[in-house]
Amino acid sequence: MTRTTITAKEIGSLALEAMLLEVSATPKPGLVDRNNSGAHNDMDFFTFMRSAASLAESFVEFAEEGFRGGKGNIPPSEVFPNVRKIGVIAEKKMFLATNGINTHKGEIFSLGLLSACAGYIAGSGSEITADGVMTLAGGMCRGICGRDFADVNTKLPGTLTKGERVFIEHGITGIRGEAESGYPVVRNVSLPALTKYLAEGLSINDALAMTLIHIMADAHDTNIISRHDLSIAEEVMTTAREMIESGFGVEDVRRLDDDFILKWISPGGSGDLLAVTWFVHSLSSLAERQCLES
Repeated sequence: MTRTTITAKEIGSLALEAMLLEVSATPKPGLVDRNNSGAHNDMDFFTFMRSAASLAESFVEFAEEGFRGGKGNIPPSEVFPNVRKIGVIAEKKMFLATNGINTHKGEIFSLGLLSACAGYIAGSGSEITADGVMTLAGGMCRGICGRDFADVNTKLPGTLTKGERVFIEHGITGIRGEAESGYPVVRNVSLPALTKYLAEGLSINDALAMTLIHIMADAHDTNIISRHDLSIAEEVMTTAREMIESGFGVEDVRRLDDDFILKWISPGGSGDLLAVTWFVHSLSSLAERQCLES
């Protein structure tokens, strides 16, 4: 077994990097990027920069919590409640930095969970791989959908989150379901796409912009559903699939951005999974480099 020397600070740094690269990738249909604010009028590129900066320490804390669990051989499911507590504090930091604007709630959840899983594996002395981290994530948060959605039908309409409303109306579990399943969209769709584009020599920017379309083609985006309805979300999926089948380029992504801005469509859930994709890619790449150097 190859032992890893990755530290909590390195894991936290990669999570922060993933957030910064996700928002920097341009163009991204309907999402905030370096060119425009997408289908948003309450946030821009600099809002995301400030938000990400406020979260740097939190991702190290997520990883440290995982390290403690892995080193102490604590069952992953028993580590998860502490991970969520760190997430609650991280969200407060985000809202303080953005004056109440939700820029990174989904990424705090996923990158926080995956940072904890990477730390857990490193703490146990095992080899870190993208597949292993995502598989552990599913185990660490097992049962989250059942727990989080157990009482949604008893809540007052005004107190429901976007994710809860989508679950009540359509039975779609969103990012919780993706996490509990071990991130199948990332594992089976976006990570292979990103790896392919980078191997073909595309820049990081273009590889990320192109990979986003693959995510949009495969994921029911709860942000689109909550803003519009399920039919619009499915139209977006169809459009993305047609682009992939026809062989698309960055200019096609740019034209789709113009269209989404006009229609006020924002695939925020897909953007979150793009950050996850880069994180697991860079994490496994770092682990592989360290193994070669050891």
